[in-house]
Amino acid sequence: MATTDSIVAPAEPPPESSAKRSGGLSPLTRYLLVRLALIIPMLWILVTMVFVLMRVIGDPISSALGGRLSAEQIAERKAAAGLDRPILTQYWEYMSGLLHGDFGRTLTDNRSVAEILVTNGAATLELSFWALLVAFSVGIPLGRLAARYRDQFPDVVLRLFAILVYAAPVFFVGLLLKLAFTPFGWPSSGRASTSAELAIDDVHPHTGIMIIDAILYGDTGYILDVLQHAVLPAIALGLLTGGVFLRLVRVNLLQTLRMDYVTAARARGVAERRVMNRHAFRNALVPVVTVMGLQIALLLGGAILTETTFEWKGLGYQLAEYLIRRDFLAVQGIVTLIALIVCAASFLIDVIVAFVDPRVRF
Repeated sequence: MATTDSIVAPAEPPPESSAKRSGGLSPLTRYLLVRLALIIPMLWILVTMVFVLMRVIGDPISSALGGRLSAEQIAERKAAAGLDRPILTQYWEYMSGLLHGDFGRTLTDNRSVAEILVTNGAATLELSFWALLVAFSVGIPLGRLAARYRDQFPDVVLRLFAILVYAAPVFFVGLLLKLAFTPFGWPSSGRASTSAELAIDDVHPHTGIMIIDAILYGDTGYILDVLQHAVLPAIALGLLTGGVFLRLVRVNLLQTLRMDYVTAARARGVAERRVMNRHAFRNALVPVVTVMGLQIALLLGGAILTETTFEWKGLGYQLAEYLIRRDFLAVQGIVTLIALIVCAASFLIDVIVAFVDPRVRF
C-alpha cells in the first residue's frame, strides 16, 4: 500500500504566457499601440489650439490684405475661403481637409501649404540633420569628459559651457558666428552659392536635400560649397541641443558609475577604460535617446530663428515670412505640419527606445 509520502502531486498546468493573457499581443506590440493611440488626442489638441488661436487673433484676410483691397474684394476673398461661415463649420471643414492631406492655401501668394512642405521641408530636414550631428559631436564626448573629471576644473568649465550655449539665443549665436567668420570669406547665407544652386536644381531625381543633390550631380566643388554653407547654421543650432546632451550624458554617466554591476566589474580588476566604455557608457546613452524626441521640437523651434538669420530657405524661413505678411492661414498650415513632424519623430524615438531598453515595454 502506497504511503502518503510516495504520492506524487499532480503537475500544475504551465502558466499562460503574458502574450496569451493580453490577447496574443507581445509587450512590445502593446507598448507601441498605446504610444500610437496617445498621439491621436495629442494631435487633435494641438491642431484645435492652432485653429482657435489663429481665429482669436482676428480676421486673417483683413490682417493680410487689408489696405490693399477694397471692402468688396475682401468680402469676396472671405467667401471664397469660407471665412464667412460659422466657426464650427470652418473647424469641421479644416479637420476634414487635414484628414485628406489638405493643409489649406496661403492668402498672399495662393500657394498650397502641402507644396511648401515639399519645397521647403527638405531644407529644414537637412539643417536639423547637420545640427544633430553637431550636437552629438559636442555633447556626448564632452559629457563623458565632464563625468570623468567630476567636480574638477574641466567639469566646471564644461558645465558653464553647457549652460551658456543652451541659454544663449540662437539668432545671437548665429550673428556672432557671421561676424566672426564672414571677414575671412566663409559663406554665411543661403544653402549654396548661386552657381551651385542653379546647377544642382537641374539634377534628376531632385530630392530637395542639397547635399544629396550635389552628390548626385557629381561635382566635388559643389559638394564642398554645400558643406561650407551648412557649417555655421549647423553650429548655431547644434550647440543649443549639444548643451542639453552634455549635461544629460554627464548626469547619467555619474549615476551609472555608482551601480552595483560597475562596482563588481572594478572589484574583478577590470580596467577603468573598459568599465567606462563597456559597462557604464552604453547604459548612460539610453536616456539620451529618450530625450531626442523632445529635442526634435527644440530643433524645429530653433530652426525658425536659425533659418532667418542665415537665409536658409526652409520651413522656419517661410513661417517667418508669412508672419511678417500676417498670412495667418499659411502660419496655421505650417505650424500644423511642424506639430505632425514632432509627433511622428516622438513616436519613432519611442520605437527605438523600446528596442534599446526592454524595461520600457512592461
